Amino acid sequence: MKSKQIRKEFLDFFQQRAHLIVDSAPIVLKDDPTLMFNNSGMAQFKEFFLGNGTPKSKRIADTQKCLRVSGKHNDLDDVGKDTYHHTMFEMLGNWSFGDYFKKEAIAWAWELLTVVYGIPKDQLYVTVFEGDREDGTELDQEALDLWKEHVDEDHILFGNKKDNFWEMGDIGPCGPCSEIHVDIRPAEERTKIDGKTLVNMDHPQVVEIWNLVFMQYQRKADGTLVQLPAKHIDTGMGFERLAMVLQGKTSNYDTDVFQPIIHKLEEISGVKYGASEKTDIAIRVVVDHLRAVAFAIADGQLPSNTGAGYVIRRILRRAISYGYRFLGLDEPFIYQLYPILKAEMGDFFPELIKQEAIVTGVIREEEASFLRTIEQGLNRLNQIIEQLGDSKVVPGDVVFELYDTYGFPADLSRIVVEDHGFTIDEAGFETEMAKQKERSKKATELVTDDWVILDDSGNEKSIAYDNTEAEVKVTRYRKVKNKKGEFYQLVFDQTPFYAESGGQIGDRGVMISPNETIEIVDTKKENNLIIHFVETLPENIEGSFQAKVDVAKRNATTKNHSATHLLHEALREVLGPHVEQKGSYVGDDYLRFDFSHFAKMTEEEIAIVEQKVNEKIVEALPLIEKRDCNMDEALAEGAMALFGEKYGDKVRVIRFGSSVELCGGTHVKNTADIRLFKILSESSTAAGIRRIEAITANKAIDVLKKAEQNYHEVLVALKTKNDAVKAVQSLLDENAALKKQVEKFLAQQAAAEKATWKAAIREINGVNFLAIKTNLDTNAAKQNAIDLSNEIQNAFIVVGTNDAVKPSLTIAIAKNLATERGLHAGNIVKEIAKHINGGGGGQPFLATAGGKDANGLDAALKQVEDFVK
Repeated sequence: MKSKQIRKEFLDFFQQRAHLIVDSAPIVLKDDPTLMFNNSGMAQFKEFFLGNGTPKSKRIADTQKCLRVSGKHNDLDDVGKDTYHHTMFEMLGNWSFGDYFKKEAIAWAWELLTVVYGIPKDQLYVTVFEGDREDGTELDQEALDLWKEHVDEDHILFGNKKDNFWEMGDIGPCGPCSEIHVDIRPAEERTKIDGKTLVNMDHPQVVEIWNLVFMQYQRKADGTLVQLPAKHIDTGMGFERLAMVLQGKTSNYDTDVFQPIIHKLEEISGVKYGASEKTDIAIRVVVDHLRAVAFAIADGQLPSNTGAGYVIRRILRRAISYGYRFLGLDEPFIYQLYPILKAEMGDFFPELIKQEAIVTGVIREEEASFLRTIEQGLNRLNQIIEQLGDSKVVPGDVVFELYDTYGFPADLSRIVVEDHGFTIDEAGFETEMAKQKERSKKATELVTDDWVILDDSGNEKSIAYDNTEAEVKVTRYRKVKNKKGEFYQLVFDQTPFYAESGGQIGDRGVMISPNETIEIVDTKKENNLIIHFVETLPENIEGSFQAKVDVAKRNATTKNHSATHLLHEALREVLGPHVEQKGSYVGDDYLRFDFSHFAKMTEEEIAIVEQKVNEKIVEALPLIEKRDCNMDEALAEGAMALFGEKYGDKVRVIRFGSSVELCGGTHVKNTADIRLFKILSESSTAAGIRRIEAITANKAIDVLKKAEQNYHEVLVALKTKNDAVKAVQSLLDENAALKKQVEKFLAQQAAAEKATWKAAIREINGVNFLAIKTNLDTNAAKQNAIDLSNEIQNAFIVVGTNDAVKPSLTIAIAKNLATERGLHAGNIVKEIAKHINGGGGGQPFLATAGGKDANGLDAALKQVEDFVK
């Protein structure tokens, strides 16, 4: 059965059983501080398990894009080394939110696997939670009894808390689970060794394919378990592993999920899959990581040096490194695999088609950049090895610096040093890695207490679009600790505060009672809860408060947000319909707008875009807003929907004239409220991604006032009333004339010094040698040295420029002397440059070096003279 059919059969099966089929959520999470990526099928439904929202249906099924490369679930180091772990994978799942429970979940799972997919029953094993004394939980007798209706008892195994109790995190919904494992070993092997002895033993052909989680508990901060008010089903089946089983393969990579990409990589590299274990691992790494990186970029997460972007860059660099080291690929190659991925998966994941230009452009640029880094790292490592001499051990902190600062893979460092007969201080390297992990953990660690529930009616809503103050009551609160200290998170029954979302910052303000005023320092959204951050807990936490938003900040932010909509439309008009938003920041101080475009904008284009936005402001276009609009209706009206954003079935549409976008932010009532729009800069953030930074309203007016003031001061300085351009051109002409005079003087000075230098040359061991300091500029000194080396037989000229800011050294050797004596000016200047705290290099007969310490010039010149003697 082909992989596309496998996916379809799963979704059809559950659709026939009254499940709503939903799209995969974006792979990158935005409103959950506990997760960087969607690492399981249930992540997009987390708010429903927590009771913070209502699903579209009590029964849902989907296939979810998942990424397991960080945090608790991190499979990155296993990928490539075996045949069944992946970074990005699809998880097929069916869900029940307070509807059916164990009976239906177990029966349907067994029916799908054995009847629809036709997997032989004697090759399947199921596990049941055996209970845990520490938690006070008992054997899952209900699941055991239900499995006995379908499975022979000798194919039912008991599992401990590690294997058969699934938890969302340290706190939160959890419950016992039943895993379904399949034994795909050849029949003769199955008769020799009972498959049940290999379950959960990391055997490559006895693997888990489906996990049925029976969500019935809540894990509290103190570790205790309490029953959930409603019981849920959460299942996850590995699509790639299922394809392996149904296609009669013993490796996920032998299925049609990966084989077309592998064939293309074979064509590019000239290396056949199956040729050797080393190259097979490299091929598996590349084709796996391509999927992870491509889907992340298509969902809007670009490689970067921080957060989720750093993880994506690390995955991509791991793939490049394996291709470089084992497949002989020293030119960008991963982007060439993308069209195959698009052809295989684009029908079900249309973002791969829509975002092709961006994805391939970003990957290609990242590849080119990292391949340059590898070359630089190799040069740096070779220098280190040369400096170490006889020690034969490269310090661990040096290898870590190459890895951490330059992105140079530690594995590649090991290969290079071993080729030179060296080793790495592995203990030192691991120590530095441990320190980094601890720093990273402390930077992101967030420890939360359980919510203290004051009102469990669930009546928690936002009124931020229509209000900036309201009377509120705290419905729940908790203490939170991170690297900055302790603070509190509060949830109100209703809130006028806008929570950070869609690039717009969260509101700040105060909550006031008769006895105190508490500052609200930020507002964020977490699993559909609007959370207010305060540094101190109100004394009368159960009382009523007047919540007031900082209106000045809100208004300034609102102006900037509405301006991004006008900017988006103007960019599409000027640059073309290919322009799409790829990220934004909207604060009270400025706005930042990232968009797809493959060329630097011209000054004229920037001016036209700015003009078009200001024309829309002058038109005084009223805000036309539709809340709770059906998605299909919104799209039919031409609303722009952004890839990488998670939309519900009901959306909010914002219209200013012909600008129509889906948006959850706050906006002005009329574009005239923005007053003025001014672009500050246009730059590149990645291949095919441009960034505009801009300001509005008073800040824009202040910039223009400052520019006017500066212009007036320039006119005064130029002693002209209104023609600054003419006055500046006059100054430029005068400066050019003076520059010619100075160059003529310097040339005369250099010629005079050259004659003096020539007279100072002396013969040492058959070499016409000169070592001299000069106050000439570097270029003039270099030219004199070249001239003398050409004019004088066997010349060896060394010149040091006595510049306190940036001293330099030049070595010029007559070509016949360099050839006959085997001299290399580049190697010599590299050595003597150490005296001036610098470095350099060059050809055998000409080389230069720059430095920082002019006091070392005498020592550098003497070292060369001693060498010649």
